[in-house]
Amino acid sequence: MKPTAKSDETRARILAAAMDLFRRQGFEETTMREIATEAGVATGAAYYYFDSKDAIVLAFYDQAQQEMEPLLEAALTRTKDLKGRVGALLEVKFQYFEPNRRLLGTLAAHADPEHRLSPFSEQTRAMRERDMKVFARALEGSKIRVSGDLGRHLPRILWMYQMGLILFWIYDRSAAQQRTRALLAKSLGIVVRLIRISEFPLLRPVRKLVVDLVETMMEES
Repeated sequence: MKPTAKSDETRARILAAAMDLFRRQGFEETTMREIATEAGVATGAAYYYFDSKDAIVLAFYDQAQQEMEPLLEAALTRTKDLKGRVGALLEVKFQYFEPNRRLLGTLAAHADPEHRLSPFSEQTRAMRERDMKVFARALEGSKIRVSGDLGRHLPRILWMYQMGLILFWIYDRSAAQQRTRALLAKSLGIVVRLIRISEFPLLRPVRKLVVDLVETMMEES
């Protein structure tokens, strides 16, 4: 059945109510009944649109990706410098997710690919691949040219680098997460420099080892 404007509005209201409750009282502590009450719908209606709290979080991830898309694209237009491009992408995400750091901290426990909320799960594969395409565009529009064997893996490598930084940011208790910004500035410079020198002929054997390691570690069924 084709969604109607009313059903879209109801779904959006339930999602917004759930996210507000997750922020105020925590993900685990919030029930579907409370979400329904907050949204002004029957509990059965909440389950009609979302079969679980996990489904609500997946909808939030999808919404976040859609809302950030124009911001990420705008960030890529500001410079052709790869360090600047990747740094700008991450800054967009830090700012967007700031109101939900507590929730993301709770969800960070679900790293097992078997859990549907894991960033490595089958349920999040499409979102993961869309995010990697953003890093691919960051590389394609930069001044850096990388050989095909490593180049085809770089969007995934940068995505993994991003995930590590976001995890650090989630638990960063420094004022305005300045430690994360410092880590980003220092580590990103190293990452970009390593990408540049990977083209040196003398480093070809090392590059092959890196590619083999990445293919072994990140192989997906």
